[in-house]
Amino acid sequence: MFTGIVEELGTLRRRDDLSGAARLTVGASTVVTDVRAGDSIAVNGVCLTVTDADTSGFSADVMQETLDHSSLGKLAAGDPVNLERAVTAHTRLGGHLVQGHVDETATVLTRNPDEHWDVVRFSLPVQLARYVVHKGSITVDGVSLTVSAVGPDWFEVSLIPTTLERTTLGSRRPGDTVNLEVDVIAKYVEKLLTDGGRA
Repeated sequence: MFTGIVEELGTLRRRDDLSGAARLTVGASTVVTDVRAGDSIAVNGVCLTVTDADTSGFSADVMQETLDHSSLGKLAAGDPVNLERAVTAHTRLGGHLVQGHVDETATVLTRNPDEHWDVVRFSLPVQLARYVVHKGSITVDGVSLTVSAVGPDWFEVSLIPTTLERTTLGSRRPGDTVNLEVDVIAKYVEKLLTDGGRA
């Protein structure tokens, strides 16, 4: 479980394509201070299991399905990545509950810089539209954000300077692909209301 508060902007140092998988080696300093093999780190919002780590970074294996259904499949050496360690019982919940399970990818549609923030519009996959509401929470590339506007096939967020400086969202441009995770609470509420919670 994560909070969507990015701890560090890391760099993909190496990508080794394997049979039906890939091994990603990420350069980092903050998130590896107390990490061990088997721990979870969200990379651009995707929960990955650390296979090995040292003071300069960590490695993780990514299955083909994850590569096919998230933006991790497009990563190349040198690309920046958003990093967050899994929460602990002593972690402040500064964002919202994030699982690190990407629901869909989306595309940056427009970007409008303002004096104090950037307003960014993303495509909204039709199957996720019912979970996205004005002033609700959504995770984009692992960043917990508040929806500032929403339409039938798009949503917008307003990115403050801290988010622009400390996450990959500061450099995303129209046409770029991002990972989306909607608020899991909305999905549970829907299930309870539609079928009484039956499996």
